[in-house]
Amino acid sequence: MANSASGDSVVERVVRVIAAFPEGVTSLQLTELAERAGLPLSSAHRLVRQLSEQGLLDLGAGGTVRLGLRLWELVNRNSPTLALRQAAMPFMEDIQQVLNQNVNLAVLEGWEALFVERLSRRGSVANRARIAGRMPVHISSAGLALMSNQPRELQAEYLKQFRDPTGKVTADVVRHLLAEAAQQGYAQLAGVVDPDTWGIAVPVMDTKRRTVAALGVVVPLAEMRLQALVPALQTAARGIGRQLGN
Repeated sequence: MANSASGDSVVERVVRVIAAFPEGVTSLQLTELAERAGLPLSSAHRLVRQLSEQGLLDLGAGGTVRLGLRLWELVNRNSPTLALRQAAMPFMEDIQQVLNQNVNLAVLEGWEALFVERLSRRGSVANRARIAGRMPVHISSAGLALMSNQPRELQAEYLKQFRDPTGKVTADVVRHLLAEAAQQGYAQLAGVVDPDTWGIAVPVMDTKRRTVAALGVVVPLAEMRLQALVPALQTAARGIGRQLGN
């Protein structure tokens, strides 16, 4: 791939253009897009025009750029999480029917929990998890459930590089949380992201006993019932794992 004057490859510039759209925003002015992508306006315009010819972006009148439908089509048709989401959805719906609260599904991506599905209803408590959104492992019950079931080498690598931007959490604290989650078979965090909520998550393992996801709920602190929630989540996680093996 040809490089720009700055040394960036075409692929790197394309990724920067597509990633420049903030969460929940599907259209930007070309000038803002170029600025967010860190590209000269002429380079951004050329890339946008080429991507729009392939249906990955739409270049409208007045310099408005939108994410193209073909991008959505390709991502969803070939997404590695598609089978996981399809297997999990019936179980997530069952849990939501019982709790009438937030249910989410996450995978481990680097040192973050990446949420691939979420169900919520009007009246549910606040839930910062968003589909295609990320949260650091140490502030997410899903992240802790995922990391606590990874090989020791990966956990050691994670803890070695761990830094809390707020300075409130140390690697030793996270090490304790991971050990606790591994021993209990579930992870829990109370009032970390939102003071009035409690997050609980369990690992989802495939038929080879590999942790491939975390299934979690976010409930009000006042309604916290671990003795009822954890077995329900673990039963659902086992069901999802069996479906993945079919």
